[in-house]
This record gives sequence, structure tokens and C-alpha cells, in this order.
Amino acid sequence: MPRITPFLWFDNNAEEAMNFYVSIFKNSKIVSMQRIENAGPSRKETVVTGTFELDGQRFMALQAGPLFKFTEAVSMYVDCESQEEVDYYWEKLTAGGSESQCGWLKDRFGLSWQVIPKALGEMMGDKDPTKAKRVMGAMLQMRKIDIGKLQEAWEGK
Repeated sequence: MPRITPFLWFDNNAEEAMNFYVSIFKNSKIVSMQRIENAGPSRKETVVTGTFELDGQRFMALQAGPLFKFTEAVSMYVDCESQEEVDYYWEKLTAGGSESQCGWLKDRFGLSWQVIPKALGEMMGDKDPTKAKRVMGAMLQMRKIDIGKLQEAWEGK
């Protein structure tokens, strides 16, 4: 079976982005970087493509100028086990970036991420539609997802 690899286009900071991402996620590494000399306005050696892995998921990066930008139409989804994980990834990924609603954020490179605890899906999937609706209402009020507040909504508190 073919392997599907997300391919990310960066303006002028592909190497910085790869180093940033592998510093956040466990079991991550830069696999390769292809450089060319005398590239770009600085005329220095520049990374043009790179391959990196985040917890076993391979990504490719291209440094190709400002022609295309990231949008929320594509985001990276971080499936978290605990509030501690949510807090960790939220803090790291929003550094220099921006928060949005319902667990979404943009990192400092403009890439969108969803930092979501498994508990959210479990509560929203409750067979009792009243509980699920309360959880949805609570989530819609949040930026970073707070499992404790979701639990309170689920319990009707």
C-alpha cells in the first residue's frame, strides 16, 4: 500500500518549522534536509525540502516562498489522553501563534492544529442527547479544551 505523507509549504522557514515540531512531539526526528547554496535573497545555503517524523507520522516540508499560505481547511489533529497533554501541546503550539475556538489554534508558522482530548468525543457520543448537547454547548465557549468543564456540563452541573 502506498504511504500518504502530508506535504507542507513554508515561505522561508522550513528548517525552523521542522526543528520546532520535532522539539514538541515525542518519538520525533528530522529524517533528511536537502539544501542548496546561494538560494534566496540572503544568498546563503538554504533548506529547500525536508522530511521529518512526528511520533512516527512522516511529513515533508518545502521552502518555496510566499505564494501559498496555510488555511484552516487543513489542520493537524492531536488526540490527547489527559488535560496535562492538552495543556502541554496547547502551550507549545500556541507559542508565537494564536488561539482560536473549540480546541483550534494556529502555530507561529500559520499551520492550524486541533488539540482535542479523547474525553470530548466520548462525552459528545453519549447515548443521552441531552448530555451530549450540554457538552457541545460547553465546548463552544472554550478556546483550549478543559476536560473538567466538559465533565461538569456532561453531569449537568
